[in-house]
Parts: sequence; structure tokens; C-alpha cells
Amino acid sequence: MEQIEHKYVEVSGLKLHVAELGTGPKAVLFLHGFPEIWYSWRHQMVAAAATGYRAIAFDFRGYGLSQHPPELEKASFFDLVADVIGVMDSLGISKAFLVGKDFGASTAFLVVGLHPERVSGVITLGIPFMPPGVSVIPFHLLPKGFYLFRWQEAGRAEADFGRFDVKTVIRNIYMLFCGSELQVASTDDQEILDLADPSAPLPPWFTEEDLNLYSSLYKNSGFRTALHFPYS
Repeated sequence: MEQIEHKYVEVSGLKLHVAELGTGPKAVLFLHGFPEIWYSWRHQMVAAAATGYRAIAFDFRGYGLSQHPPELEKASFFDLVADVIGVMDSLGISKAFLVGKDFGASTAFLVVGLHPERVSGVITLGIPFMPPGVSVIPFHLLPKGFYLFRWQEAGRAEADFGRFDVKTVIRNIYMLFCGSELQVASTDDQEILDLADPSAPLPPWFTEEDLNLYSSLYKNSGFRTALHFPYS
């Protein structure tokens, strides 16, 4: 892990933090989701580099150590596409494999649609392929208290998160979303983070050291931009 190199590149006037490992002729870009950062891909980066790939993970704008967009209300997924292409250009990469999770998967699909000549292949986790403007997820069948609906309400997630320190927010989210159950509030005044059990132990794949690192980076970035992209 200590061999991972860190740098900043400028994309659309913003400094984006990039982590890189390996010097192979083929590149793979790992695209994180929420509540993640480049660090979420550390193990996959090591594995990819060991098999001869140039492995790259970066913090999207407003995440981790990357700068925030100046006018967040105008930001869209097309800005995240610009992040991907801008990082590739800055690193001299003409074509790459994309691996995305959560909204990183949605971004990967957009990159393929808009810049097919830049993509060698795509792997996604958690999000199926959906053409822009089309949803294959039957949202009307989900309960009213489903977390996605709650966090799409203007200011609700920010208020929910604001009741706790950053470390508690990160811990609660990872504990809630590491299982197979839907995250559903049972009453109108119950918030999603209230569903977390503070006494539950961390899963073995998420250590206290991991929690501290995520917390320190979200203390740096805050949650405002992080919540905008997947839930606006």
C-alpha cells in the first residue's frame, strides 16, 4: 500500500487528487461512489498492478482531497465525466478500462456513451446500465421511507448527518449498508441514520484504521458535494 503514489492534476480549473500504482501498458481507472474515496479501491489497485496494469483511483470533485466545484447547484454527472477524461488526459492515457461502483458506475456508463474511443471495457458494481433519462428500477414499488427518497429531499440528509460527528456518520452508513436489508425509515419523523445500531461491531473488512482514514478525509471535504451527485 505504501507504494501507491499520490499527486494532483488540474481538471476544469479544479485540483483533483489521484492515486496511482503500476506501470503497465494498459490502464484501469477505478471510480468510487458514496460514501467512498480513492481509498476504497486500494486492494483492487494492488491486484491490478500486480497483473501488469497501471492502476489509478482518484477522488471525484468535492470528495476526499479534491477541490469542490465553485457552483455546486450547477454541477451534474457530465462534470464527473469531465473528471474522468481530464484525469486520463493529464496522465497521458488514451484508453482505459473503467471500474465503477454506485454513482461511479453511472459515470462509467456516461463516459462510454460520450467517449467510446477512450474506453477499453467497463466493469460496474451496484448499478445496472440505464440510458440517460430511463430507469429500469421500479422505484414505485419501494416504501416511502426508503433511504434514497429521504436523502433526495432538499436538506434532509444534511440535517440527518449534522446531528453527529463525521466519524459517527461514516460508521453508521457503512454499518447500515453492509447488510442485505433495505434501509427504510418506519415513520415520517425517523431519520435513516437512526436505523444504525451504535453497539454493533465493525465488520472484519472495515477496520478502525479504515474508519479513521475515511473520517479524516470527509472532515476535509464535508458532505455537501458528496450528497449532491448521487442524490440531487
